[in-house]
Formats: sequence, structure tokens, C-alpha cells
Amino acid sequence: MNSPEIAQIDNWKRKISNSQQLGGIETSVLDNGPGRGVRIAWINTGSGLRYKVILDRGMDILDCFFNESSLAWISHSGHVSPQPFSNKGIDWLRTFGGGLLTTCGLSNAGPPNSDESGERGLHGNFSNIPAELISIKQPDLYRNDLSFEIVGKITETSTFGPSLELTRTISGELGSAAIRISDTVLNRGNTPAPHMVLYHINCGWPLIDDGTRIVWQGDIIPKANDINNTDFNKKHQFTRCAPPLQEHDGFGEDVAFIKPSSVDADQVVCGYANDALQLGLKISFSKKQLPWLIHWQHWGENEYVTALEPATNPPIGQAEARKNQTLIMLQPGEYKSYELTLEAITGKDVNDFK
Repeated sequence: MNSPEIAQIDNWKRKISNSQQLGGIETSVLDNGPGRGVRIAWINTGSGLRYKVILDRGMDILDCFFNESSLAWISHSGHVSPQPFSNKGIDWLRTFGGGLLTTCGLSNAGPPNSDESGERGLHGNFSNIPAELISIKQPDLYRNDLSFEIVGKITETSTFGPSLELTRTISGELGSAAIRISDTVLNRGNTPAPHMVLYHINCGWPLIDDGTRIVWQGDIIPKANDINNTDFNKKHQFTRCAPPLQEHDGFGEDVAFIKPSSVDADQVVCGYANDALQLGLKISFSKKQLPWLIHWQHWGENEYVTALEPATNPPIGQAEARKNQTLIMLQPGEYKSYELTLEAITGKDVNDFK
């Protein structure tokens, strides 16, 4: 999706002094509230899409807007400083700001669990680890280079224990309403390291509203607790967004484990389409890299959110993944790469998104 101003690239000459007039990356530090002192990067794509990368929370993405509409859900907590020791039980929820992207892992995704290999809290440590910022590349209009990127390194490590290092690149181009996320996870240690990752992509109002279509293709894998799903989902099978439901107040939720179908040999496309607003979010990823798609719904009053979550495993936790022999063990020096694209769509693209 290109904005008319930037699509006519030759038209800017002799009219613009600084590329920030169109967009780019701006870093700063929050100075108030529970997120005081947190480093952030605002990214303006020049297409109407702008979003906030939380450098001190694993380079995850909190706020995200397309023109006047928010795409992301923000929890009651919002910005919270990283809490490195929020790794017991469900402490992770105390600092969960929601946001367009919260990364779960790198060694546990799912509920608190323990086994002979140790004890782990809900969804792992990643989102409470600050990134080491490696580089920022700004657009250079004078070279006809519209691309930008920000690169950081996040290390989940313990002396004598597993040492996983994730290098994250978030990139795009001026005039494009797309966010590209490229992650490489490397085992820096000298012993095999368990690895799980889940990309918690959280969306809220106004993109998510009563009747917003949920777009995905694949097969829902039945679970024992599916009998507790709301009547709404028993009818709509995770293809429509509900109004606020009292059944989801507190810890209420509906969750589907999906084995997604790819549109070609590998690429999976899913997302949301709000036909009333003519606004949507398209999510693309590799089925070979991320063979699972988790769909979480929490329609609680004033906590109205849903998430599509590409993942290496269902969120069953490291102990269960080890038990059923689906846990990835990265050998020393071995790495895995993951790539996702999130794109805001409008108009005909929303109508055609099925």
C-alpha cells in the first residue's frame, strides 16, 4: 500500500529538506508513570501507519495506529519497565502491556511448568529483557532509498545454563503500511538449549469490534477444554469477533490451536477484516518456521482483545513439549530464523481478504 505523496517519488525534489518530514525512526526515553526510563523507538512509515517499539522490552511493539485508528490492544498496565525476575507462576501478567506484538519465549511458551530441567513461569523471560541496540538505518531520499530498519540483540542467558541470543530486525519502507520482523535465535552456549517461541499479536478496538471477520485457513486441533467455549464460538468457530461477553470477565477466554494452511508451498496468511471501517490487518509468516497458529479471544468488558499467534509449538509449556517430544533443542552454535509481516489494509483489499 503506497501513499500518493511518496509513490510519486520524483515529485519531492527541491521541496523536502529532511526525510523526517515523510517518516522514519525516532528514539526517546519515557519520563513518567510505571514505564519511566524505558527506551522506545517511534516509527512513522509515511503511509498512515506508525508504531512504537519498546527497546527495553525485547523490541516488542506496543502502540500501533493506521491513520486515526488503533490496531493494537493496550492492557490496563500499558507501559511498564522490564521486570527481569517476573518469571515465577503468572507474574508475567503483571507486566503484560498487550500491544501489537509481545514475544513469548525463548525457552518457554505457555503456562507455568516444571520438570527435571527446572521451573519456568508463564510465557518465559523474553519480554522483560532489554535489547542491546545495534543499528538504526534511516531513509535517504537523496539516494532514492526509502528503506529503514532498526536492529537489536536480546540475550536470555544464565551462567552455566542455556544461553540464547535473538537478533531482531524491524524494517519497512516509506509509503508502505507494512512492518517486517526478522528474528534469528542462536544458541551461544556449549550445551543443547530448549527453544520455544510464540508471537502474541494483540489487536483491539476499533479494528476489533462486534462482527469483525477473523481470517485464517486450516484445521482446529481439538482440546479437552473446548467444551468450555462460549456459545458464540460454538456457532462461529473462531471466524467472527463477539461483543463484550460477561463469560470472559476475569480469566475467561476461548482459545483455538490451529494447524494453518499455506497459500502456496509455505506462506501462511491470516488476520482481521473490519468491513464497516474498511480496515484490516494482514499477517504473513512461514509455515515451515512457525507451524502453529494460536487464536486467543478474551471478550471481557473493558478488557476486549483478541490475538493471532504464530508459534513453534502450541502454548503448552516446555515440560509438556519435552514430554511429547516436540521441544526444539538447539545445538551449540545452531540457529533458527523467523520472519513475519504485518500489513494494514483498506478498501478493496479488505473486501477481498477471505
